[in-house]
Amino acid sequence: MSANLSSLVANDVLVAYGARNVLRGVDVRASPGQRLGLIGENGSGKSTLLRVLAGEQQPDGGTVRRPVDLAHLPQEPVFAPGATVGSVLEQALAPLHEAVLALERLAAALEHGGSQQAYADALAWAEDHDAWGADRRAEVAAERLGVAALDRSRPVESLSGGERSRVAMAAVLTRRPACLLLDEPTNHLDDAAVDLVERTCLDLPGVVVTASHDRVFLDRVCTHLLDLDPAALGTDGRGGNRFTGGFSQYLQVKASARVRWQQAYEEQQAELSRLRAATQVQDRDVAAGRGPRDNDKFITKFKGARVERTVARRVHDAERRLEVAEREALPRPPLPLRLQARLTGSGGAIDISGLRVDERLSLDALSLAEGGRLLVTGANGSGKSTLLSVLAGRLLPSAGSVQVTGRVGLLEQDTHFADPRISARDVYAEAVGIERAEQVPLRSLGLLPPAAFATPIGALSTGQQRRLALAVLLADPPDLLLLDEPTNHLSLALVTELEEALATATGTIVIASHDRWLRRRWEGERLALTARLSDSRVTA
Repeated sequence: MSANLSSLVANDVLVAYGARNVLRGVDVRASPGQRLGLIGENGSGKSTLLRVLAGEQQPDGGTVRRPVDLAHLPQEPVFAPGATVGSVLEQALAPLHEAVLALERLAAALEHGGSQQAYADALAWAEDHDAWGADRRAEVAAERLGVAALDRSRPVESLSGGERSRVAMAAVLTRRPACLLLDEPTNHLDDAAVDLVERTCLDLPGVVVTASHDRVFLDRVCTHLLDLDPAALGTDGRGGNRFTGGFSQYLQVKASARVRWQQAYEEQQAELSRLRAATQVQDRDVAAGRGPRDNDKFITKFKGARVERTVARRVHDAERRLEVAEREALPRPPLPLRLQARLTGSGGAIDISGLRVDERLSLDALSLAEGGRLLVTGANGSGKSTLLSVLAGRLLPSAGSVQVTGRVGLLEQDTHFADPRISARDVYAEAVGIERAEQVPLRSLGLLPPAAFATPIGALSTGQQRRLALAVLLADPPDLLLLDEPTNHLSLALVTELEEALATATGTIVIASHDRWLRRRWEGERLALTARLSDSRVTA
């Protein structure tokens, strides 16, 4: 292992927001060459843990030892004020260019007694970071991530959320740090971009830690998984939540762990009931059928005292064992949050002819009958989100005919709420109306845990905010449901439930998605968009 590469180690990490522990007793160990995937429900603390590992947030307890050369790419990247597309990419290249120049200087100094060790260390660093290939790598990353055509002088703040994420990703992949922390890295990426991210992660000699809901990405990239959802017995039966292997294998192991927890809980509850009954033992339970005889009062008194001592001993023993059992008892397995909402009403149809949106979308024809299912695919920039915005009536086409019947609902890629201080419950009520909120309470939809209802929007995770946006949409199910990258930010469990709900929805559904898992299992019609009109096609 290169001297420039070191492990990432965190011990007993605690993070609390008020009375709520987001992370408690979390241990992380990732050595160079290992790729650790963080998984868990929305709000389980994945993004928080990444910020702690990166040194951007101080934990309330525990310790972290991290490599010096570390890069963290959050779900919503933060850039320096005034940053441009060009300055972000140039900043990523600067240390690599400097490393090559420094190595040349050290090599020249060797002829005059320069330090062999300094040269060896600089050489190892340059090799670990592939400093000589940095410029070519930056070009490939920008091209594959769809940002090569962006004006280099354009301010980053003027870009869309997806473009900002891809610019930040290009910079990180160009840099090749010794420790790379990624939060939902495949969101907003098409197949070519995802392939680049996967190959880079597999090729890096250092540590990779990623929080992801991308099932295919977890399978292909991660050597280990760390589940942040609380589980009394863990996945190994001893409380450990670390798993060596891919995500598909882990699903089976986690299901078995849940069954073991439920069985152990039920066995413990039965034992507690038996011990509680034992503390109520009486004389007749010890000396059953041995009533006193009138002509043997002395023996009866003697035996009675002995029975009382036996009763007291048994009660004391039962109370002691009950105290221990109650102290060590497993918590009841929490009921999983389950989607209860209907996805659609009934109806909804689409008929498009000669659609044009200048520089964004061209589509000759599209028809979808009531109850139809359509999956829209295509590379970044092919017009998927544009098509959904046109169908929702939020964007007027430049030309063509668009006819949509039924009430339309759109879940956009990016979730934004005006005031982060308002609670989730109040945002829901304000968005759907007081009367509707009373008819369809937030809790009835199975999208947010009750503990999150009173939480300010700004304190919710990105995934929880997206769950709330979905709750607002499904409080009064539309006839035509439009979902733009619905698997972004949502937990694996909820995504699976959404896919299952598609089978029973009575209305019409259009989904735009890069999700490879979803695309493999899709059974409805497909529309593949490209930048060229002649290549866009609908298939069954």
